[in-house]
Amino acid sequence: MRTLASLTLLLFSFPCGAAGDDWPQFRGPDGQGHSSARGLPLTWDETQNVAWKTPIAGRGWSSPVVRGDQIWLTTALDDGKSLRAVCFATQTGKLMHDVEVFQPQQPGLVNAKNSHASPTPVIEKDRLWVHFGTLGTACLDTTNGAVLWRNDELRLDHQEGAGSSPVVCGDLLIVNCDGIDVQYIAALDKRTGLVAWKTGRTGATNPKPDYRKAYSTPLAIDVAGRRQIISVGAERAYAYDPLDGSELWWVDIPGFSNVPRPIFAHGVVYIATGYMKPQLWAIRPDGHGDVGASHVAWRAANQAPANPSPVLVDDLLFMVSDQGVATCLDARSGKELGKTRLGGNYSASPVAADGRIYFFSEEGEGIVVTADKDLKILARNRLEGRILASPAVVNRGLLVRTETHLYRIEGKSAAAVR
Repeated sequence: MRTLASLTLLLFSFPCGAAGDDWPQFRGPDGQGHSSARGLPLTWDETQNVAWKTPIAGRGWSSPVVRGDQIWLTTALDDGKSLRAVCFATQTGKLMHDVEVFQPQQPGLVNAKNSHASPTPVIEKDRLWVHFGTLGTACLDTTNGAVLWRNDELRLDHQEGAGSSPVVCGDLLIVNCDGIDVQYIAALDKRTGLVAWKTGRTGATNPKPDYRKAYSTPLAIDVAGRRQIISVGAERAYAYDPLDGSELWWVDIPGFSNVPRPIFAHGVVYIATGYMKPQLWAIRPDGHGDVGASHVAWRAANQAPANPSPVLVDDLLFMVSDQGVATCLDARSGKELGKTRLGGNYSASPVAADGRIYFFSEEGEGIVVTADKDLKILARNRLEGRILASPAVVNRGLLVRTETHLYRIEGKSAAAVR
C-alpha cells in the first residue's frame, strides 16, 4: 500500500474524470451525461441514419466507452461463465479485440433487467479498466488487449448482479461495493490493482439485508479546492476524501437499491434516493459530518427516477421516471417547470447535446426532446431490441447498445465528412 505522501502526489498529478471528444466513462467526459457535439441526428431507424450496426455476442448492459479509433464494452457468455471485454473500430464497427478476462465457475444469479456485464468500463490513454463487481476487476492494454492485472478481492453479494461502474480519480480506481452482506467503498491503485484503501459504510444498519444493497456509480467533484468522492449507498449518501477514503459528510436518505449516478452543478450535489418511493435531493457539499439538517437545499418527490440518472443543462434539471414521465425542474429551487409523458419504461440515462435531450426506452425507442421547460418531443425513433445501456456520443454520432447489437447512429452529412 502506498504512503500518504505518494498518494497525494499521484492524486493531484492526474485529474479526476476526463475531457475532450472521447467518451471515457459511464455518462461521458464529466460523468454527467453532457456532450459538446453538434449536429447529432434527430431521426433514425434500422435503415435511416445508421452508419453501421454490428452484433455483440453474449449478454451485457455496460455502456460503450470511446477513445480515438476504439470503442470498448463488456459482455458475458455462457450464462456469465465467460466475462469478456470487446473492442470495435469507431469508424466501421469492425471487431478489433475480444478478450476473455474472467472465467467464474459460479457467476451467480442476476435480476431479469440486469446482466453479468453491466458496469461500464473506464478508458484512459492506452489503458482500459473493466469491472464485473464481485466477479473481478481488471486492467487491459488497449493496444493489444493484454490483461495487465486482475483483482478479485472486492467480494460482496449483489443479490441482483453488479451495477456500479468504476471511476478513475488520479491514480486510483474507485468502486462502490454495496451488497446485502457487506457494504463499503474501495480504491485500487489503477496501475497495479492493489487495494489502496477500503472504507466501510456507516449507514448500512437496516436489519433487513435487502435494504442494504445499492448500485450507484460514484462521482468525483471539487469543492473549495478539495476533492470529494460523492457516493450513494443504501439509506445514506456520502462524501469521501479520495486520498485515504475518510468520510467527510453524509446525509440519511429514505431509499435503497440506488442506481442513478449523482450530478454536480451550482454548488449542489443532486442525488436520487432509490427504492421504494424515489426522490431527488439537492445537497450542498461544503459541510462536515451529518449535514441532513443543515445542507439539504430541496427535495423533489414527484416522478423521480429509480434507475435513469438525471441530466442538467444550465439552470434546468431533466429526469425521466422509470415509467416514462419526463420532468424539468429549476435546478436552484427544485420547482417543477414542465412535464411530459414519453411512454415506455426507462433504465438508460439520458444524454444532453446541442439543445436537446436524448432519451432511450427499454422498448428500443429513442425520443428526442427540447432541452427547455416545454419538453417538446421533436422525434420518436425505433431500433430492434431492448435498450437498457446508456448511450455514448462520438463526434456527431450516437452509440446505442441494444440487447444484440451496437449501432452508430449518424446523419448522412456527418458521415460524409469521414
